[in-house]
Amino acid sequence: MKKRYIIALCLLLLGFGMPGLNAQTVNPDAEYVKANYQKFEYQIPMRDGVKLFTSIYVPKDKSKKYPFMMDRTPYSVAPYGTDKYRGSLGPSPLFLKDGFIFVYQDVRGRWMSEGIYEEMTPELEKHKSKKDVDEGTDTYDTIDWLLKNVAGNNGKVGVWGISYPGFYTTTALLSRHPALAAASPQAPIADLYRDDAFHNGAFMLVANFGFYPGFTNRQDDKPTQRRGSRVDFGTEDGYKFFLDMGSMRNSNVKYFKDTIRLWNEMMDHPNYDKHWQDRNVLTHLHDIKTAVLVTGGWYDAEDLYGGINTYKVLAKNNPKTPVYWAIGPWVHGGWARGAGDHLGDVDFGGETGPFYRESIEFKFFSHYLKGTGNFNLPKINAFETGANKWNTYTTWPPKEAAEKNLYFLPGGKLSFSPPPNTREIFEEFVSDPNKPVPFINGISMDMNREYMTADQRFAAQRPDVLVYQTDVLTDDVTLAGDIWANLKVSTTGTDADWIVKVIDVYPDSASSNKFTGKGVSMSGYQQMVRSEAMRGKFRNSFEKPEPFKPGEITPVNFELQDVLHTFKKGHRIMVQVQSTWFPLIDRNTQQFQDIMKAKDSDFKKSTHRLHTSTNSPSFLKVRVIEQK
Repeated sequence: MKKRYIIALCLLLLGFGMPGLNAQTVNPDAEYVKANYQKFEYQIPMRDGVKLFTSIYVPKDKSKKYPFMMDRTPYSVAPYGTDKYRGSLGPSPLFLKDGFIFVYQDVRGRWMSEGIYEEMTPELEKHKSKKDVDEGTDTYDTIDWLLKNVAGNNGKVGVWGISYPGFYTTTALLSRHPALAAASPQAPIADLYRDDAFHNGAFMLVANFGFYPGFTNRQDDKPTQRRGSRVDFGTEDGYKFFLDMGSMRNSNVKYFKDTIRLWNEMMDHPNYDKHWQDRNVLTHLHDIKTAVLVTGGWYDAEDLYGGINTYKVLAKNNPKTPVYWAIGPWVHGGWARGAGDHLGDVDFGGETGPFYRESIEFKFFSHYLKGTGNFNLPKINAFETGANKWNTYTTWPPKEAAEKNLYFLPGGKLSFSPPPNTREIFEEFVSDPNKPVPFINGISMDMNREYMTADQRFAAQRPDVLVYQTDVLTDDVTLAGDIWANLKVSTTGTDADWIVKVIDVYPDSASSNKFTGKGVSMSGYQQMVRSEAMRGKFRNSFEKPEPFKPGEITPVNFELQDVLHTFKKGHRIMVQVQSTWFPLIDRNTQQFQDIMKAKDSDFKKSTHRLHTSTNSPSFLKVRVIEQK
């Protein structure tokens, strides 16, 4: 979830250094902050009387007025104390040197702010009294207080945030405060059920298990600087650890002892019920007047759904509002400080992070908060992976992207031509949840972000993974837009997970690049481009799961999310289909039941079939840009 990258980024911002850096290295940004800004701390009152802890850094130069740049966070605004300064300010050093009033706020119920914390606080469409509060009203009240109490401001406010702070940036839009001139939700959580907690009903195990104990530093209304505890895994082998843990109910029996409220909320709500529906902020994104820059990464292992769909909904519901979207070849938050030149073994042909920070993010906020510079930012800046270039569009998906079906064919073939056989044809495999397919080829206790582009040859060799691929491509093929899996399946069980992975197979002539790992060959490399899981019982409804009827051919359709990727001439397109992906997602017992309450003895082998005939075709629905 908000794992090592976000932690490292926060440490850098706070001036604590990062792993691999010399502890004696001087942080020039930290020195600049102390020399040019004065820090203040306030408890800002909300309309219901709750006070939110807020750190404010004001330029010492009083010769001009400055806009506010605000970050509302559940991750702490530390360091606390007016004599203790952050190591940097703003989204990038460009903001630090240009002059803004920087505001950092602990959100309601977190760290030094009062109140009870709710994960992704449900937003209210109407507020009937002062007791009706949410993150939108908290943002409104904060902005009002800042404008009246912080001298030297120019009356304009910008908000930004990555990940959970990205969600709070989205809810800032719902304040609809007239002074909120610009906002940038970056990798925002939009629908917790679809982003971090579950993917199409499959629980994101390894990311959440290690995150929530550390995130849960308090569960009451008492402000504190105490940090949450960490789980002692006793091993670096996550695959072994979670197999040994057993069923999901053992997370509490063996480790958490029902002491973590936020964890139990996930365990108690495996279906998309009112608990999750209330936490879908997308339903509220209408009547927005603030200029918005949504930022995301094609390889965001945590909040890919949120970044893509926040943009789509904002653009659709607010056609007269300036809504921009930037998406690059980045991991979760990878645009904020990194070079963005590679992920794992895959080379992106140059640095993409600086381009975003200088030519997109900084220009956006400068224009809407200060009215400076020549502003001609395209509505959509999207990096085309595979071809390794930036493209601009006015709509998404691009108008020139035509819908096509990419069919699974007998014999492991993949083609844009439909299957010619009317007789029933299928490929089958035995899925054993006690011997699940790993999601990475290695040992780790984390959700390695590199898995999003990692070589899949290790999985292709397993008997419980079906492999389909095209002939060698004679022309470039560019996929642009969302991908939908349309599977026809059957199983001997009453439930099953279906994982679909879209893969770019390099030619045998491919050579190593400067990022190729030790012992890795790029010849025949199977680079994952997009992947997603679907818990089969939710195939018709996330609210009301249904069992499979053993042996009955059943449609299972689900979205894999958007891509902009070119499969180059000489490459192949591959798709792998499997039913376990461990411990990225939890194991399905392959019986129709509440998996969160299942026992270790409930896990059963099943035989799964993927049908590939004319009468029962399985295919991917994609959008293709024809090469001219």
